[in-house]
Amino acid sequence: MTHHLSTSLTLPSGAVVPNRIAKAAMSERIGSKSGAPTTGHLALYDAWARGGAGLLITGNIMVDRRARAETGNVVVDDDRHMDALSAWARAAKTGGALVLAQLNHPGRQVPRTLSWRPVAPSAVRMRGVYGMFARPRALTSAEIETIIERFATSARVVERAGFHGAQLHAAHGYLISQFLSPHTNRRNDDWGGDAERRRRFLVEIARAVRRATSDGFVLSVKLNSADFQRGGFGEDESLTAAEALSREGIDLLEISGGTYESAAMFEETVPERESSRRREAFFLSFAEAVRARVSVPLMVTGGFRTAAGMHEALSSGAAQLAGLARPLAAEPDLPARLLSGAADAARPVRLATGRKAFDSVVQGSWHQIQLGRMARGLDPDLSLSPRRAFFGYFTPRPRFAEAARRPSLEASAGPSATATPGS
Repeated sequence: MTHHLSTSLTLPSGAVVPNRIAKAAMSERIGSKSGAPTTGHLALYDAWARGGAGLLITGNIMVDRRARAETGNVVVDDDRHMDALSAWARAAKTGGALVLAQLNHPGRQVPRTLSWRPVAPSAVRMRGVYGMFARPRALTSAEIETIIERFATSARVVERAGFHGAQLHAAHGYLISQFLSPHTNRRNDDWGGDAERRRRFLVEIARAVRRATSDGFVLSVKLNSADFQRGGFGEDESLTAAEALSREGIDLLEISGGTYESAAMFEETVPERESSRRREAFFLSFAEAVRARVSVPLMVTGGFRTAAGMHEALSSGAAQLAGLARPLAAEPDLPARLLSGAADAARPVRLATGRKAFDSVVQGSWHQIQLGRMARGLDPDLSLSPRRAFFGYFTPRPRFAEAARRPSLEASAGPSATATPGS
């Protein structure tokens, strides 16, 4: 059962992932006010580094400090936080995992509290999110070129800091995803008007990152299978985008789906029928379609909860890596226990309130609170109720010192949070 999970994977760049379980990106929101990694990152990634996953992908790092998706985001638009970034990379690599820095620009997905005038491919307002986001303005061609170079600069800096590679966040409705979607990209110039021009932004970023980094630098892309919106980015265009990325020589393609307006990536429903459990990953069928078109290694994230489900996905060839996100907020050592046979599934976490409008807030807050606990060197608290999680959403975030303020911080980042939660 564990053979496929424990097998290493060599990426096209030559980098080796020690096993087939990957920690997918989750937004940590524990960066300093200036956008630096903090001592919280050291403790949190020490827990995950010792937790057994073969690949660790950081939470989204902003490439422009003027455009932050959330408070507490790390920002890398120059090398001002190099010492802190290096400390973060070293902490994440202590267990032997391959470590990628996820690079992102939020585009129009910036709360009003952070910006009253965000940018986007076109001035298309967010729908169905309770007025939390302001109407964006359309980027000029010159600004688009500048943002492409910002991604390249960020990649160059994280490579110097010691990360093995970077992942471009082209999913979940952020800026690259906005360029890909005909719903949000209504331009009729070099950056929009048809599918090829809509994906040009992503392709040019991939090329710029390649030019800015060394040959052995791992380049990954997180891509939506679909936006799940009428008139949005669909599976046919996603398949064509995957082919274009393959031609650019990327090392790893992660399949996900949804946007803040249609949040398939946050769905927590676990299939009840045994036939469904055996194919528990949300985007596995689409991954099979991608696999028929490209040879790039694929990572599928969303829905995996059992060793059996991961084993089937890997043995079928549809995926080469099984991505886990929220389960690792509750059980940071889950990969090690799955690999050893000490566990065969993630512990179930039931957070449904019966009110769908509140569920996404509850689920997001519950997992963010667990990350905050681990960042303080504590174990996750699986007894945390949905009610407490809901009110926790409105409480101030914990604050941490910047990671490079004292040489001793790495050694004192806190205990490894790999014990059984609640122990």
